[in-house]
Amino acid sequence: MAEDAAAGAFERALTTWPRDGVPRNPAAWLTTAARNLALDRLRRRGVETGKLQEWTTMEDARGRTPDDPAERAVGDPDWDDRLRLIFTCAHPALPLEARVALTLRTVGGLSTLEVAKAFLVNESTMAQRIVRAKEKITNAAIPYEVPAPDALPERLDAVLAVLYLIYNEGYKATSGTSLQRPDLATEAIRLARLLVGLLPDPEPVALLALMLLQHARAATRVDEAGDLVPLEDQDRSRWDGSEITEGLALLEASAGRRRGAYRVQAEIQAVHALAPYASDTDWPAILSRYEELPDAPIVELNRAIAVGMADGPQAGLAALARLAASGRLDGYHLLPAAQADLSRRAGLHAAAAAHYRAAIGLAPTEPERRYLERRLAAVEV
Repeated sequence: MAEDAAAGAFERALTTWPRDGVPRNPAAWLTTAARNLALDRLRRRGVETGKLQEWTTMEDARGRTPDDPAERAVGDPDWDDRLRLIFTCAHPALPLEARVALTLRTVGGLSTLEVAKAFLVNESTMAQRIVRAKEKITNAAIPYEVPAPDALPERLDAVLAVLYLIYNEGYKATSGTSLQRPDLATEAIRLARLLVGLLPDPEPVALLALMLLQHARAATRVDEAGDLVPLEDQDRSRWDGSEITEGLALLEASAGRRRGAYRVQAEIQAVHALAPYASDTDWPAILSRYEELPDAPIVELNRAIAVGMADGPQAGLAALARLAASGRLDGYHLLPAAQADLSRRAGLHAAAAAHYRAAIGLAPTEPERRYLERRLAAVEV
């Protein structure tokens, strides 16, 4: 390698010196050029070796490749490439939040800004977290490898969080001209199906049910112009009955097992799915399920909305006021949007208008902004 690198340096000198002139220290120039050529070769060799090792790791004990269409049994370690990468990034040596953020950025295809919005932090903060996670992988020599089957459960929480956040970005985009990103939503559902086949744990089953019950409404959430249609105004006859049936069946099949956060959220979506009309929605049942979820700003926001629908808009506004006073959702457009909606329902049009203006200034997507502007115009009449 040294001889090849030296020959390469002399060849480069024959090309560049007649054009640029002989350097002041020709020997040092040649040494540096040869060293750089050798390093480039070593890097290429390392990448090639890594690719070969990755491919070898991706083959299971039977010698099948991930693309082999052979039948897969439940628990079989052979799975989809992207799901492999998600499990690989979800290494338990990293903090859970860092695992999720890094995987969303490197595997899920989300931008740093989109990941930051998912965590309700600013972009620079999230960028630093992702950099620190990468440094931890390097410094701790954490291998990028497919975990053994018995190590999969300890990574499950991070994998579920990643799939859910990818789905959420597909269900309601955090920026742009469209409300939904169907490619992300359908990919998250596809990966969730694979995960259920690998680990028939109650939470992957519940997450798949949650996705299906929400996704069933996708075709009715925007109109022909791409504008947002709120839940109560959607044409429920156009909801996807097959996805609703499958989601309900998953919940029924896993009834009586561990009730985690994804199951509780799926049950909330089931209440919506079973109501033939918006006026038939069992809001007290929804509210009772929000009481089961762990404390988090978004949970508190949704719970306050449920309070407003179950106990009256004034009760909901009081709950939203407490959440606003906590400062935990400062800058999040759905907080003033919820305050505006409940104020409108309470007949407080001046307050509703003020909240709508605040929400419009924070709205991240054009369909949401247009919807809020229409609502504002209605209460200003």
